[in-house]
This record gives sequence, structure tokens and C-alpha cells, in this order.
Amino acid sequence: MSLALYGHPFSSYTQKALIALYENDTPFEFRCIGPDTPEHAAEWLRRWPIARFPLLVDGERQIVETSLIIEYLQLAHPGPVRLLPADPMAALDVRFLDRYFDLYVMSAMQFAVDTALKRYPMTVEEGRAIASERLERAYAWLEGHLAGKTWAAGEDFTLGDCAAAPSLFYADWVHPIAETYPVLRAYRARLLARPSFARAVEEARPYRSFFPLGAPDRD
Repeated sequence: MSLALYGHPFSSYTQKALIALYENDTPFEFRCIGPDTPEHAAEWLRRWPIARFPLLVDGERQIVETSLIIEYLQLAHPGPVRLLPADPMAALDVRFLDRYFDLYVMSAMQFAVDTALKRYPMTVEEGRAIASERLERAYAWLEGHLAGKTWAAGEDFTLGDCAAAPSLFYADWVHPIAETYPVLRAYRARLLARPSFARAVEEARPYRSFFPLGAPDRD
């Protein structure tokens, strides 16, 4: 098997790549990085000393950064679900949404997590307050953008939704999406029901104790 993905099931960016692989039923080997598999960690660090999840290996080629991994999969291992539209302008819209979810939802959520892990010189409460303010702005924009749409860019499931699923999943744990955002809440529910993401969520369930802010008893 030529394709191998290094990562961890509870990692949001690993989940983003897994969604793309599961959407097209792409054969691959998942090499989980953890204390029980030191050989995977050693190979991962040898290949990518920046030490960020995930890493895709395809024969002699290796690809990092999840958005690029998904684009690469479409080029090198295409399947029935096209995650980037063929039309260049439509693809640009999808890439924007991918960036939006990564930069304004995922990053805000991660700020709260990193504060809880003592990576910033502030209290957990201060970090969560900053994250909540950023997420509230992101939620408000999404409520308007998603109106009348099934998925992030319209009727087709795309790269934008691969980014949205884990970012909104964990962001709602940090700063719950209020009932005043019914469109966004419904979209998150559709993402959770999508078989590709539902599978990733189930595979990560044993690791919920890792969430430093306390994983809620839901989802």
C-alpha cells in the first residue's frame, strides 16, 4: 500500500485529512503516533522535524499541511467525491472557506486549548474569554453565509466542509454555538451525521480525556 497517513485520531487536522480519505474510500494505512507506536513517531519526526500532524506519504513523495494533502489526494488519488470544484472561481470560493474555518474557528479554539496547556502566560479563564470573543464573531458571519446552503459552499460537500467539521466540533466545546445561530447549529449537526466525519469522531472517542478543558458529555 503506497499511501500512509501519520497523525492521531483526536487531532483536529488529522481528522480533516481522514474525512477526505473516507469520503472517497481511498485505501491507506493509518500510522497512529502515540506511546504504543514509537516507530511511527520516529519515522514521522525523521520525515518532518517540524512535528506537526498530519503527514501523508505516497511512495517517495510526502505531503504536509492538511489543505494541501486534500488537494493532492484529488490530483493523485481521485474518487467519486470531488472536494475541489473543477471551475477555478468556484474552487477559489472553497479555498476561502477552508482558510476561514482553519484561521478563524480552528485557531480560536486552539488558543483556548493552548492556554489550558500553559503555552501562554495567562489564566485558563482569560484564554477562554479571548477564544470565545473570536469564535462569536466567526459564528455570526457563518450564520449569514450558510443560510440556504446544505454545505459550506452550496449543495456539494467540499474541502471547506472537511475543514468545518473538526473545527466546529471542537469549537462548540470551547464556546457553545448559541440557539441564536440555528443555521450554524443545524450545519454542525449535518457534519456530525456525515458518515466520513462520524467515523472520525468515533475513532477519536477513546481519547476525549485528552481535551484539557474537559470534553462535554455529548456529541
